[in-house]
Amino acid sequence: MTQADRVPVLALDGPSGSGKGTVGQLLASRLGWHFLDSGALYRALGVAAARAGVDLGDKPALAKLALAMNIRFVPRAGGDTVGVLLNGEEIGEALRTEEGGRRASIVAAIPEVRRALLQKQHAFRQPPGLVADGRDMGTSVFPEAILKIYLTATPEVRAERRYKQLKEKGFDVNLRRLLDEIRERDARDAEREASPLKPAQDACIVDTSQLDISGVVERIYGLLQERQRRG
Repeated sequence: MTQADRVPVLALDGPSGSGKGTVGQLLASRLGWHFLDSGALYRALGVAAARAGVDLGDKPALAKLALAMNIRFVPRAGGDTVGVLLNGEEIGEALRTEEGGRRASIVAAIPEVRRALLQKQHAFRQPPGLVADGRDMGTSVFPEAILKIYLTATPEVRAERRYKQLKEKGFDVNLRRLLDEIRERDARDAEREASPLKPAQDACIVDTSQLDISGVVERIYGLLQERQRRG
């Protein structure tokens, strides 16, 4: 076992809009652990591909681009949110658009891309611990995680959350279209050949449809403390 293998990992998986990004950042801040938003890696690759003029169907070029890009997560003031730097440039706003999500879902289905990004994901595992947010953290990337959580919520609730987020940022969005896009992405993520979206066999499933963020954070924090006490 290497030193990195001894670093504890809390794996948070689930579909888009289940709240795992916000929950993961809050947990990482509370624990003093590092944070990995694996979805941001795929979104960043989508941004990088658009800037480099790489077609989303060009798998070898996308894999090469994934290996070359330098991405970092930098805590913002207050410590509860993070900025995303691609090759030293803040790209947070570009990542959170609906187009960014669409491009991420397409490149995430490519096995060559997932293999290229695996080493980058593992590099985030540093002392004292890591909170890893994504869709295959507990099943593929960190199968030995000390605690695996699968967050979920109904498509309607997730669409409503996304609608409010985008409205607050000044985007002109349509709730029905968002709901259709979420259902389409759920199907694409669940049916893809490479690391399909599904709970790990030993994951704790938490439905966030009727829970607020603080309630979800407290529940997972309690589960982690119990797991650590049991060794």
